[in-house]
Amino acid sequence: MANTRSAKKMVRKIETRTAVNTARRSRMRTFIRKVEEAIESGDQSAATEALKAAQPEIMRASQKGVLHKNTSSRKISRLSARVKAMA
Repeated sequence: MANTRSAKKMVRKIETRTAVNTARRSRMRTFIRKVEEAIESGDQSAATEALKAAQPEIMRASQKGVLHKNTSSRKISRLSARVKAMA
């Protein structure tokens, strides 16, 4: 357990940062799930709309440090390829 004041403060900061990152990750996964559900249903217009909504959310997660930049680019690339293949 933390002994010094600074170490105790860091524990508090890490807890809040973890909560924020968890919320960001969950929000991003929700947007991704909406795209995948639209792809499963076969509705291309809904899939493209969901993808347009998910792209900024995924990129925001990478900018905030929740995801690596390449991981977010890969996720967007694969989702857009799956949506494009529906046509």
